[in-house]
Amino acid sequence: MRSNRIRTTVLAATALLAALSLTACNGDDVTDTGKPAASPTADQDGGQSKEPSAPAKDSTSPTDTESEPAADAKPKVPTADPATKTKAPATDSKPKTAVTCDGSNTKVTVTKVSRPVNHLLLTATNTGDRPCYAYYAPMLRFDGAQAVFQVNRDSQPQAVVTLDPGQSAYAAISLTGEPNGKKPFTSKHLGVTFADRSNGPVNSSTAELTLPGTTYWDDNGFVTYWQSEMDDALTY
Repeated sequence: MRSNRIRTTVLAATALLAALSLTACNGDDVTDTGKPAASPTADQDGGQSKEPSAPAKDSTSPTDTESEPAADAKPKVPTADPATKTKAPATDSKPKTAVTCDGSNTKVTVTKVSRPVNHLLLTATNTGDRPCYAYYAPMLRFDGAQAVFQVNRDSQPQAVVTLDPGQSAYAAISLTGEPNGKKPFTSKHLGVTFADRSNGPVNSSTAELTLPGTTYWDDNGFVTYWQSEMDDALTY
């Protein structure tokens, strides 16, 4: 009976010592080797919760020196240097006002034609910088004659002839008409005067021309109105 008690007491003491020893070990937080125990935090699966650290960037990576453009970024369009732009010359879009054709803005010539016979052709070319109106018919005087050569009224065009710079108007001169028993006149020069809007002479606009060869004319001859086409003038 006594020995059982002693055994029980010894077992109880031994268990107490073991408990004290275990508590002391946990309090010192050391391993069996005497080193501090590692205390990794375990995840729910029992593995380490810390992810492995990312490798250091390569210093030669292209991302260190340049960056990719955003997906919605628009490419830049190079613009011209304003200093290199050439300005277009300014143009005057407003048409210039037409004036009356006269000796200062036209060049008048006289030539002999083969058909019709006994005819001369007057040509007036606009040498100015704006359009001009060739009104009515040219006023002709042979060698300073007092009377103006008569005009063929049937040759009047439907509209006044307008000449742009560089364009020409034409008038035919029929030197003689039906024989009337009179001797024709001989002339070497011809004075050509332009008419204004009211069919009056334009002052100081007479062109003095030299007639081809020896020119004969009589009182039955005539001159046509100014025409836009040479053929129209020579039909009379």
